[in-house]
Amino acid sequence: MRFPDRRQAGRELGLRLMEWASDGGLPDPVVLALPRGGVPVGAEVAEALGAPLDLLVARKIGLPGRPETGIGAIVAEDPSLFDPRALEMYGLREERLAPDVTRERQELRRRTLLYRGDRPAPAVRDHAVVLVDDGLATGVTARAALRHLGRLRPARVLLAVPVGAPDTVASLRAEADDVICLRQPPDFWAVGLWYDDFEQVGDDEVIRTLREHDGPAPDRP
Repeated sequence: MRFPDRRQAGRELGLRLMEWASDGGLPDPVVLALPRGGVPVGAEVAEALGAPLDLLVARKIGLPGRPETGIGAIVAEDPSLFDPRALEMYGLREERLAPDVTRERQELRRRTLLYRGDRPAPAVRDHAVVLVDDGLATGVTARAALRHLGRLRPARVLLAVPVGAPDTVASLRAEADDVICLRQPPDFWAVGLWYDDFEQVGDDEVIRTLREHDGPAPDRP
């Protein structure tokens, strides 16, 4: 069954997380959405949990000629993280992808400045962090984000998504304290196929959503 849109997916995910957290498993949570597609989902999750909404800006490094296929990712100023199996499969070396990494890091910095301005990143140490995206295909972006968060010493990290490839979900359980994924279709092909409306989320929507949730969005110039 497909989701009507990201907002409805976020509402359903929020309900599941409320049940999951009822035993005290999410003390003092912070919801971090992966922009841009994870932001409308994360907004609904934050609303359900009564938690603040913020961002963790990450960028996928796509397969040359097929940018929608993630083979690597970057978060903040961390070194790039590549999927070694994907590199071997496509006969690629990290050095060959250096221009792509440079381009994506520039875009990551642009988005971070646009969304956050000069406001600091949220303090997550000793908090429960719920990392939200709109779905998991290869999972390389979520993996990079989870490893980044792990270095910040939160109390626990929960990855929450509406839909994902079963093998990806299974592999990411080693990176988080838990993974909540509402639907893991065996015939998963791409995240967008599991939404009726999967229109691209723009910068304006990200900023507006953060402002509505008292997040860190700066005033637009």
